[in-house]
Amino acid sequence: MPALKPTHYTAEVVWLGAVMTGDRKGLMAPARDTLEFTFAGVSGASHAGLTRPSCVRVKSQFAKGTPIRNERQLSIVSQEELDQIAAKMGVDAVDPARLGATMVIKGIADFSHVPPSSRLQAPSGATVTVDMENRPCQFPAMSLQVDHGDSAKKFKSAAKDRRGVTAWVAAEGRVRVGDVLTLHIPDQPAWTP
Repeated sequence: MPALKPTHYTAEVVWLGAVMTGDRKGLMAPARDTLEFTFAGVSGASHAGLTRPSCVRVKSQFAKGTPIRNERQLSIVSQEELDQIAAKMGVDAVDPARLGATMVIKGIADFSHVPPSSRLQAPSGATVTVDMENRPCQFPAMSLQVDHGDSAKKFKSAAKDRRGVTAWVAAEGRVRVGDVLTLHIPDQPAWTP
């Protein structure tokens, strides 16, 4: 029996981008029509690599800077949740380029809470594994100030439970704007200790 089962849930890729600099304050992911996903992520992107130094998100497990597997190669957000963030901030729209996003999808409700270890698979066979919900931080808020001034200070609270997920590449391939991704989820019951 397969450990992952395809669902009837699909999502259209509506935006792609990659942050190609380490400048956290200028956080900017220029839009692209296609991205090549490799086992190291997106070549040349600031979050690319098979490993990364541990950060504050995993401080309960590792001393800061410990080399660990890079489960944060990609940042995926949903258009529906971006619209909710914008509404909570009181702005017309939130530019995913200023969030450091890799991919924006449309069509999966409550996307930030899909089960960890779920897969999104493109028609090319490119497949990404969801690590976990991405927590809001101050870096996108600093970048959003360029577009929204003081309203950007509302980003962190507006993005709570809506920031999307981090992911890593499970199978290499090309992803294009307009591709329809299929969601595969772990075939296991919810954990209820």
